[in-house]
Amino acid sequence: MRKRKADKRRSAPDPKYNDMLVARFINNLMKDGKKNTARRILYGAMEMMAEKSGQDALEMFRKAVSNAAPQVEVRSRRIGGATYQVPSEVPDNRRVALAIRWLNNFAAGRRDKTMAERLAAELLAAANGEGPTIKRRDDTHRMAEANRAFAHYKW
Repeated sequence: MRKRKADKRRSAPDPKYNDMLVARFINNLMKDGKKNTARRILYGAMEMMAEKSGQDALEMFRKAVSNAAPQVEVRSRRIGGATYQVPSEVPDNRRVALAIRWLNNFAAGRRDKTMAERLAAELLAAANGEGPTIKRRDDTHRMAEANRAFAHYKW
């Protein structure tokens, strides 16, 4: 390898909760560089979650992300002209990134009025172990389980 690996950039934690996970979620939620809008959406969603559930919003948020995070996934591997779906463990960083992406995408696809309401509903559902995000994680796990026979192609 000719060049060294690029250093990981560290973003600052968000101002309200002083939490890195919330900052990552905001950055993923952000469109066209509008970070304040993304913050307003997420903070509004977290207030709604706290109102509805009566629990700490940050704890519910963390639980939703950890519930949505997949443990295993399948990766395509080409061996001797055939393509196999090989199950492999998901690294921590990617696990969180997938959970955040799925939560955002499924929240955007909901039919509630504002994005904050959609996000609150999706996060609450994920924290309770239900909803489309959890279904996506279960489908990913099911795919990996079904292709366990090809696990020996992993390297």
